[in-house]
Amino acid sequence: MEVAVSASHGVMGPLLGKLADLLAGKYGRIRGVRGEILSLQVELTSMHAALKNYTMLEDPDVEVMTWISLLRELAYDTEDCIDKFIRRLGKRGRRGGFKELLRDTTRFLKSLDSRCGIADQIDELKARIKHVKEVKDCYKLSEIPCSKTEHAAVDPRLCALFAEEAHLVGVEGPRDDLVKWMLKEENSSTKDRKVLSIVGFGGLGKTTLANEVYRKIQGHFDCQVFVSVSQKPYIKNIIKDVISQVPCQDGSTKDTSDWDEKKSIAKLRELLQDKRYLVIVDDIWSTQAWNNIKCAFPYNNCSSRIITTTRIIDVARSCCPGSDDRVYEMTALSDLHSKRLFLKRIFGSEDHCPDMLKESSNEILKKCGGLPLAIISISSLLANRPVVKEEWEKIRRSIGSALENNQSLEGMSKILLLSYNDLPPNLKTCLLYLSVFPEDYVIDRERLVRRWIAEGFISEERGQSQQEVAEIYFYELVNKSMVQPEDIGYDGKARACRVHDMMLEIIISKSNEDNFIVVIGGGQTTLANRQGFIRRLSIQQIDVELVHLLAQEDLSHVRSLTVTCSACVKHLPSLAKFEALRVLDFQGCEGLEEYDMKSIGKLLQLKYLNFPATRISKLPSEIVLLRDLETLHFGATPVEELPIGFAQLTKLQHLIAGGWTIIPKKIGNMRNLREISGFSITGSPADAVEDLGNLPGLEEIDIYLDGGESDEFRRHEEMLLSSLCKLGSCKLRSLRIRGNDGSLEFLGSWSPLPFTLQEFYMVGDYCFTKVPECIAPALTSLSFLDINLAELTEEGLVTLGELPALLHLVLWFRTRPDDRVIVRGFPSLKQFTIYSNDASAYVTFVKGSMPKLKKLDLLINVSTAKTYGFHLGIEHLTCLKQATARLDNRGATPSERKAAEAVIRVEDDVRLAGLLGDLEWHTE
Repeated sequence: MEVAVSASHGVMGPLLGKLADLLAGKYGRIRGVRGEILSLQVELTSMHAALKNYTMLEDPDVEVMTWISLLRELAYDTEDCIDKFIRRLGKRGRRGGFKELLRDTTRFLKSLDSRCGIADQIDELKARIKHVKEVKDCYKLSEIPCSKTEHAAVDPRLCALFAEEAHLVGVEGPRDDLVKWMLKEENSSTKDRKVLSIVGFGGLGKTTLANEVYRKIQGHFDCQVFVSVSQKPYIKNIIKDVISQVPCQDGSTKDTSDWDEKKSIAKLRELLQDKRYLVIVDDIWSTQAWNNIKCAFPYNNCSSRIITTTRIIDVARSCCPGSDDRVYEMTALSDLHSKRLFLKRIFGSEDHCPDMLKESSNEILKKCGGLPLAIISISSLLANRPVVKEEWEKIRRSIGSALENNQSLEGMSKILLLSYNDLPPNLKTCLLYLSVFPEDYVIDRERLVRRWIAEGFISEERGQSQQEVAEIYFYELVNKSMVQPEDIGYDGKARACRVHDMMLEIIISKSNEDNFIVVIGGGQTTLANRQGFIRRLSIQQIDVELVHLLAQEDLSHVRSLTVTCSACVKHLPSLAKFEALRVLDFQGCEGLEEYDMKSIGKLLQLKYLNFPATRISKLPSEIVLLRDLETLHFGATPVEELPIGFAQLTKLQHLIAGGWTIIPKKIGNMRNLREISGFSITGSPADAVEDLGNLPGLEEIDIYLDGGESDEFRRHEEMLLSSLCKLGSCKLRSLRIRGNDGSLEFLGSWSPLPFTLQEFYMVGDYCFTKVPECIAPALTSLSFLDINLAELTEEGLVTLGELPALLHLVLWFRTRPDDRVIVRGFPSLKQFTIYSNDASAYVTFVKGSMPKLKKLDLLINVSTAKTYGFHLGIEHLTCLKQATARLDNRGATPSERKAAEAVIRVEDDVRLAGLLGDLEWHTE
């Protein structure tokens, strides 16, 4: 398995793999080259073993950190040298056989000094390897034990257990809600044990909330227990801690020193068997830890309660497997509560803040992002400083460095670092990479995982592709509350994420330690005080001084360049200086059309190129030289044609074009393509459209198809259908067709339909005459359907209702049905939207239909509804949480309109009070 690039090890793992490949390949048989490679491999392999051990240390000393840094930078520079060497040799080895390669290479090696100085670089690398070995011996690092160190540190969450109620802000609402839930069945016949799991980001106040609930309800229980688990739980000691807090009449639990785990659990179960107990199990970090602990708490039909806290969503869910259990997700404090807590701790009252400090306090609170721990820590720091604006501004600007160096913020830093330190190395690397994005930036999931792959952070695992592994990493960061999910889709998965400002400060600090990413602008400039060359560069803001500093840097070792500020583009150095780039990202940068992109042909290692929503109207012809390119995204740009020879980019996997871009000739040669988007079918040559069928790896298609009656349009329809039929037995997962003034009836002949299809979108006002009958039996994996119909019929809904995996249905229709339409089936549907531009319908739901529906959006025809008494049957939608109904009053009298509103409100809204979370009515 290929070893991935990491923040702590750098490229050491991939470098050793590259050296092994060189030895096994044609270059390893060239005298003079093989010896150099072997020498590098032997020395670096032994150092790599030590590097892996030292990076496992929790608190390495300065000498170890210095040595790790030296070795990491050496590995980067060695790989850069080898890559340059291979590129130069590769150009000479493209023609002829091995003899010609050997002759050309020998001549080339003799002239290395005059041609590119690679020989000098290799000599310098040898000298640096020798130096790194000497440093290791000088520091006597071999004598340092390479196991994880343990520290008997004070628990930084301890203050949460003893927080005074009068000092708390924003806790009352959640606390009272949970207290009510915990005691709800106290007088009922059901006496089952219930579990409440409180989950959220570190510092949100989970322990504080759990303790407040505990205080309010503890008098209702026979015994009360609080126990903390932590990251490295010792189960026997935890159980003994619980035993010590449970009353024992016979005194048999006074001495438990010689009890093993089994005996401890058995005794605790015996003690609790007939008691109504209340237990807080705080700070759980794994499902295994919970599984080991939970067996000590018996189901005893005494209405016992357990409260758990965790930062990890999967752990919270494992604590609450029953329908009566509850997972409570903590949220940040509101702006009002944040301000109240902040000012109260500094001035004793929120009304005593001087006017001159209000702007600074608002900026500091924005940085805190509603995180109680951050607000308390920074307000405590400010409370001991002069009440002067300049002092507050100094703190605001230096929060990142203060987290590292100020003792007042040490507790907060430790709590945030607990989550970071708990991550495996691969996830640490992926998390640190988020520091390339500015504060409050919404980071698109697909963009991020493709960048991770291009950077070399992701390896295939257990038969899973790099894309699949990268997405697993993304969701794991969400699961561990390291990032905040954004844009939650119909399937419950986040399409994007955001990093809390305080966590961003932590990861920027960690990135600086590893010389992982250099940030320019946004208050985070890190050009100075680093070891080694710039490896990854993020430009978020730039001024004349920073332009001057950047111009003096050696940029030939930069592996990724991210520009998120439009004004920065005109100040960028030439792309020719970034010869080692793997990732180039200009998303949303206006003014890019004025930047010289012709040098892009020199970026021969580029794998990811992203510049959507810019004004570039033509791709540089040199782009065809980027033979390693895997992702090219220029969506929402006016680019219409691709350069001649574009199909030579055979490693390309994701191609997202401008919207009306012409499909390139010979696209069938690009057999690694997994996604094509933004191409015009009707504007492209018919043979290019047909060639799409020769791309067996296609998983996503997003195309434009303008309607028409001409023979040419029919020809394009036929070619598109031919391609889709070829892809029917392949991996197609998503199909989106955009356009106007036409019909998709030709798709009725699509066979075989891909059983892998999960999403089908129709964007525009063209439609099917009716629901194709072949949909239900074939598309068993379809989870999202956006379909346009000429007429809404009950038969059509019956067909759609048979789709077993459908989660979200968006249905547009053109013609109003004469009678009501009854809905049946849809066993998995969670969201249903029905709408039209000029028509409406009266849809009713029978018992058993849409049993999992949570969100409903209806357009109701009053004239038809009055015939049936305005009864929708919403009471049958037992899982419904949110509903919107719009009334079409055309053809109805004012009295009928009022009657419709009144009847629907009374019979559905009032009767279903408590069932629907949010029921809105809009009258047209």
